[in-house]
Amino acid sequence: MKIAIILASTRPGRHSDRIAKWTFDNARKNADFDDVELLDLRDYPMPLFNESVSPRFNPERKPSAEVKKWLDKLDIFDTYIIVTPEYNHSIPAVLKNALDYIDWQVKQKPFAIVSHGSAGGARAAEHLKGIISEVRAVVIPTALALTMRVSEVFDENGTLTEEIAAKPSSPAGTLDALLEELSWYAEALKTARSKS
Repeated sequence: MKIAIILASTRPGRHSDRIAKWTFDNARKNADFDDVELLDLRDYPMPLFNESVSPRFNPERKPSAEVKKWLDKLDIFDTYIIVTPEYNHSIPAVLKNALDYIDWQVKQKPFAIVSHGSAGGARAAEHLKGIISEVRAVVIPTALALTMRVSEVFDENGTLTEEIAAKPSSPAGTLDALLEELSWYAEALKTARSKS
């Protein structure tokens, strides 16, 4: 199965990249995922969404080259994990913008959410669930909300500190459970889509 890890922050000095690298490395260790890719929204710069007709209801749609690059890339995956910080009780604007361009690329495919920030990024995750549902995708029940200060828990390469990794409450256990559940949903939904 093909899985994309979407890095939702593009700010200079961001810490989300450490979590995204850690998530990516762990997904690669999971035998269920034979193709794991990290999609950094910095590599997909798009203008603010400005289409006059909703993407799902526009048979004449002709996305710009920048948008088409994003949509074509999304289309190849079976499942996704979004790694997002919380900004002002919600998700980054760049992530919302990227999701607004979607038409049918992620329909009936599963998403997992890894969030961080104040209250573990819970408010961002809650907003994101509604957006993912509206682009006709499926949010799995298991999520990972990191309440710890990222720079104190992960090094620049996305490696969890030994002290945190050794704790019973380590986020590694939750990430493993998330990946297992995501694999189950990806397989089930892929089978169901093939019958449609």
